[in-house]
Amino acid sequence: MAKIRVGLVGCGFVSELHMYAFRRVYGVDVEVAAVAARGDKVVTFAQHHNIPRVYRSFAELIADRELDVIDICTPPNLHAEMIVASMQAGKHVICEKPFAGYFGREGDEQPIGRHVPKALMYERVLEEMDATRAAIERTGKLFMYAEDWIYAPAVTKIAEIIKATKDKILFMKGEESHSGSHAAHAAQWAMTGGGSLIRMGCHPLSAVLYLKQVEAKARGESIHVASVTCDVGNVTAVLKPEERTYIKANPVDVEDWGTLTATFSDGTKATVFSGDMIMGGVRNLIETYTSGGSLFANITPNTHLMSYQTSEEKLASVYITEKVDRKTGWQYVCLEEEWTRGYLQEIQDFMECAASGRQPLSDLALAYETIKVNYAGYWAAEEGGGWCCRGGGSAERAAGSLQTLLPLWEKVA
Repeated sequence: MAKIRVGLVGCGFVSELHMYAFRRVYGVDVEVAAVAARGDKVVTFAQHHNIPRVYRSFAELIADRELDVIDICTPPNLHAEMIVASMQAGKHVICEKPFAGYFGREGDEQPIGRHVPKALMYERVLEEMDATRAAIERTGKLFMYAEDWIYAPAVTKIAEIIKATKDKILFMKGEESHSGSHAAHAAQWAMTGGGSLIRMGCHPLSAVLYLKQVEAKARGESIHVASVTCDVGNVTAVLKPEERTYIKANPVDVEDWGTLTATFSDGTKATVFSGDMIMGGVRNLIETYTSGGSLFANITPNTHLMSYQTSEEKLASVYITEKVDRKTGWQYVCLEEEWTRGYLQEIQDFMECAASGRQPLSDLALAYETIKVNYAGYWAAEEGGGWCCRGGGSAERAAGSLQTLLPLWEKVA
């Protein structure tokens, strides 16, 4: 089997997770042969991971003829352009979440999150995703959406149980929350395409959409999202400066609290919550209630190891879990985090796909549908009602009379 050579774009937190996973791929000969990023950190990153070639520009990276796969680990506003350019250069692509978003256009009043109507954002995001999807399909190369939750062992076990039982999923509740991003760009819509709901909530949203399709296939049914309601807010705005010791969220024009409820065409529902004010470490959770039982996926925190310690100094070099402000007292220690959260399985799948040509479990359809539902949620929240599908090929506001000429909501196949 030929070696798969990967070029990495970016050298931040998620790049470290991907590198950990690349080194543990089995059955496929894989080499991360190049990395591209601006700034001096990329040199240190390459040296630490024994990556032979360092580029200062994305254009140089995709011009490297030895590379088979480009792994995009950059801020979201760069994703669409990099996906298309990489695939037109003859490379397969891995892209971190989110797949797309609205990041502003010339003439937009600033900051765009406060001034550009979400209905317009929704329309333009769909236009961009349609163009990106068409460009991807023309290349014949693989698009692999880096949604690690689809590969998390707790989620894959739920999928296995649903396939075996063929039970009807009646309701799902998903969450990813923590105490706020340290990255300055997370506060700006122009960089992230939204706030907590898309930056973190995209994970549980993708998971519930995926599990509903697992159910549909197992039962021989056709199920799609029929309507969306949503509420967003800036709850940390009430905090005084001295009260921000532990809360890192400080939004410019994005939400730090959001809840989205999707109603499926079979009448069942799923609710996704995400917040930037949740203390105690990252919460990655999905509850699934079926006609035959209940399934709780406690990805993090979990009880694999509970610790009570008294010395911060002695624990200085010990990793406990992400986004905790201390290591003492009672802690839920995250063991084998890259496995628990699905990063190892995700990269394993992608490398097998690159070697064999088969489609990945986390694919373009899931990436597209996640963003479509998320932006429908933003639109619904701004209008104060819900978004729903009506007959005649139009979309209608569920709690109002606003009509648009947007396409009929349908599952992306």
